[in-house]
Amino acid sequence: MTALTTDNSRARRSLCGYRLAALSTALLLLAGCVSQTVRVVDMTPPEQIGWDQPEHELLDIGIAVFDPNVPETYDEQIEALIQPEIRRAEANYMPYFAKNLLQSTGNWGAVRVVPRVTHAVDVSVSGKILHSDGESMEVELTVSDATGNVWFSKPYQALASKYAYSEGIPPDVDPFQTVYKNLADDMLEYRKNLSPEDIHAIRATAEMKFAQDFAPDAFADHIEEDAAGDFVLRRLPAEDDPMLARVRQVREREYLFIDTLDEYFETYQRGMYPSYQNWRRATYEEAIALKELKQQSRARTIGGAVAIIGGIAAMSESNNSYVNTSGLVSIISGAMLMKSAISKKAEAAIHAEVLEEVGAAAEAEIIPYTIELENQSVRLQGTVDEQYEELRGILRRMYFADLGLPEPVVEPEPVDE
Repeated sequence: MTALTTDNSRARRSLCGYRLAALSTALLLLAGCVSQTVRVVDMTPPEQIGWDQPEHELLDIGIAVFDPNVPETYDEQIEALIQPEIRRAEANYMPYFAKNLLQSTGNWGAVRVVPRVTHAVDVSVSGKILHSDGESMEVELTVSDATGNVWFSKPYQALASKYAYSEGIPPDVDPFQTVYKNLADDMLEYRKNLSPEDIHAIRATAEMKFAQDFAPDAFADHIEEDAAGDFVLRRLPAEDDPMLARVRQVREREYLFIDTLDEYFETYQRGMYPSYQNWRRATYEEAIALKELKQQSRARTIGGAVAIIGGIAAMSESNNSYVNTSGLVSIISGAMLMKSAISKKAEAAIHAEVLEEVGAAAEAEIIPYTIELENQSVRLQGTVDEQYEELRGILRRMYFADLGLPEPVVEPEPVDE
């Protein structure tokens, strides 16, 4: 009885080993297969609101320059295949493209690109680049209004079609047009649920928040922030209030600066577009190849390990020559599969290096582009934000000069040791 039980146990283990060997063969076949995704160039326009909006119900949009999300250390940048200057250029390019698409819908008032989130607009759009190359893009976008209400915050992602880089595609069609179109449609969907009273509250709150920036004492009790972080409109100044009139003049001057800045964003985008498009076109095939090689390498590593284990189990637990031969074949196949996985990893590393080289070449072309601002030749990233901050200081001084009052002294914030 004991001998029979032992024979049955060995038979089961042999069968298990044989099945492992068969599984490894299946994995070997699957490792060479790569799934294909059908990709198209999405050229459908975003949705329009469908009715005529009165002027006082058109919300002004400010799209802040995106967070480029560049890792701090060089090693992290290399690991993520990120070229810092390319990313910073994208952080300016993407908001400008989104601005053009939103503006084309006619669903909104003025749509502007701003160096950072500002109280000068009714609705703010901010973004963070999570991933970007010629093959795929993922960004996290947040839309909120002046009352502090967050409309939504969500990731948007899309895969590009190789046809998006054809010569016949116009410059106003982006390979990742779907991202911008979906953003426009999501914003419109939220806008449709706003009542005229909601829109009035948003616009009035935006104006009062801007007024508080320049004259906090005069407009301190007009709005207040509640425990949830929302801004509640308490009262409005009279329409003929001279201080309100001056605040509106200051606001128009800021709009004028932002509109002027918008021209520089357009010039910058036009200048970087050829190099940027060439970079994305070149990285398209490389990014796909890199992704496929990583998948194949992972599958072959797992398949090789299973094959070797299954082969050893089959040979050690059976006296059957057929099973032993099958186990030996499984071990040899597993070893070859592991060797192939190592080769695939080496090949993937080569493609990663090509991505770096292409990015470096495009970066060398993009870096020299500059803008003229306040009679100074400056780079767009960083310096524009400083110029914007300087402008607000000038406007603040002008505001109090018009009132014939000394500018209040702003106490510096304490610095933690």
